[in-house]
Amino acid sequence: MKTETLISSATHTPGAILLISCYELGHRPAGLTRPLRALEIAGFTPDTIDIAVEALDVEKVKRARFIGISVPMHTALRLGVHLLQRIREINPDASICMYGLYATLNADYLLSHGVDFCLPSSVTPQPPLSGGQDRDTSMQLVGLVQSFVDGKQVETQKTGFRTAKLPPLETYAQFEDNGEVRTVGYTETTHGCKHLCTHCPIPPVYKGKFFAVNRETVLNEIEEQVVEGATHITFGDPDFLNGPMHGLRILRAMHEAYPNLTFDFTTKIEHILKHRKHFPEFAQLGCRFIISAVESLSETVLTILEKHHTRGDVEIALDIVHGAGIALRPTWVPFTPWTTLDDYLEILRFVDTHHLIYHVDPVQYAVRLLIPPGSYLLNRPETIALSLTLDETSFSYTWTHPDARMDELHKTVSALVENDARAGVNTLETFYRIWTLAADIHGSRHTPLDFHSKDAHQPAPRITEAWFC
Repeated sequence: MKTETLISSATHTPGAILLISCYELGHRPAGLTRPLRALEIAGFTPDTIDIAVEALDVEKVKRARFIGISVPMHTALRLGVHLLQRIREINPDASICMYGLYATLNADYLLSHGVDFCLPSSVTPQPPLSGGQDRDTSMQLVGLVQSFVDGKQVETQKTGFRTAKLPPLETYAQFEDNGEVRTVGYTETTHGCKHLCTHCPIPPVYKGKFFAVNRETVLNEIEEQVVEGATHITFGDPDFLNGPMHGLRILRAMHEAYPNLTFDFTTKIEHILKHRKHFPEFAQLGCRFIISAVESLSETVLTILEKHHTRGDVEIALDIVHGAGIALRPTWVPFTPWTTLDDYLEILRFVDTHHLIYHVDPVQYAVRLLIPPGSYLLNRPETIALSLTLDETSFSYTWTHPDARMDELHKTVSALVENDARAGVNTLETFYRIWTLAADIHGSRHTPLDFHSKDAHQPAPRITEAWFC
């Protein structure tokens, strides 16, 4: 069996194990860095490819006996499945594993379409989901591979980790703020999430649990990237404030070692309110912006998504974060089956009124709700009433909005955002074009509150890769 060869001496030859990342939001992928470290500690000499910034190296694929493909998100999975066909053509005898959130959610499909096994990403180590392999062999693979999925088995001491195998940090998205440019490093202090937002892919896998990554592991990762030239760190935890004191201790140690290093993190609106006392210190330690998944201002939509915040909470969070001198970058899911055209226009008015135009990448106004297999949304009565159909090839359930104007608006806004991005159109201009489109479809005529007011909307700190799933 192919998997039986994985733990043989042959796999200790350089390049016998190949790790491939498909896409991780424009930053250096944790789906490569932590597995690479763990495997090198175990005595292996793996190769890596990040197809988001590198061409597929055919020679690396040919000599690999085991190929792990990281698919932590929907875009990565779609790219990974396309890549799978090419890998099978180049090296039909390699064992292929997909790992990450979306490998777990779509394991049935993947195992029936050429993947040998999918590795669960969860708090408790589990046997890999295999396409018929012997269980004993699978359990052996757990010892080798499970350690890198969540980073739990990575040794904390400095190991001489060879970052030369990875694309340089300058290859990835950069931090920008009003002419200032910084090289971005990436790490995570926790995995999983204790919250159960119904549209999020994390709850079906972690089931409301999270765990902290060893502090020294995180600090070593930061040090390695600072040596490479990183001057800004993105903390990519699903929610940095799931364990607020764990994160704060890491930030304090990081600031003591590198006082000029800046950072950003992601957290829920409710955590901003709950932990408001820490935000002045976050600013002092170098926090430049925070991402928070607001998603909607509609009480109906927020209830269905089980976000546990209100429009009023968002306004309070803005005051807390901006009052500390940190920028808040809200993310949105403006197209859901329950979002009305009035709701959509209200998001635009909110962004305009609170001077957030440069805090929101235009692609956010085109985000359409994704319902993957296993989604907690499938248990909501509002979703059951939609009579959804699973499109296996797109790894999501399809839905149509009851108001045809919303589907029309989605298509039009998506095209506008893509064309404006390609043409380098200013974010402010794109925003008002979107507003005009929505207002025309709605049949209303109005002048946006701050239209043509340059002073009302100032540039905000950002990472140069626009967020999407």
